[in-house]
Amino acid sequence: MSFDPYPPYPHRPPQVQPYATYPWQPPAPAEPPPYRPPRHPPLGHHSDLRILRSAYRWQRRTATLTALGYFVLFLVLSAAAPSVMAGEVTDGLPTGLLLALIQLPVTWLAIAVYEHTARRRVDPLAERIRKQAEVDARREGASHR
Repeated sequence: MSFDPYPPYPHRPPQVQPYATYPWQPPAPAEPPPYRPPRHPPLGHHSDLRILRSAYRWQRRTATLTALGYFVLFLVLSAAAPSVMAGEVTDGLPTGLLLALIQLPVTWLAIAVYEHTARRRVDPLAERIRKQAEVDARREGASHR
């Protein structure tokens, strides 16, 4: 026994007409093909994205801790040990000034570490995931044809 949501009353909704009511009305859109699940499972896995995120996170933390860590060390020494910072390394060159001048090479080192880890770890992972996504997209396109 099936349930008819529209009993046979005079206020039954009109049926959709297969032709245009007005000449200027655009043609009805074609029915989309029925969804078929892919024959092959997608190549990309969630674990690949997890590995990429962890590599990128490691890259950011290493570069940030390199630059900020040295700067925080400089600030702590300036506040907690002013006698050390006022001491002289050579004639006329205080330790505080030397540590401040070293900040620039440390920042360059942080940038170099960031670029190195990007080339060695993050970029190859991202490229592999990108290629897998292209293969999956081609498979999806072929299965919908």
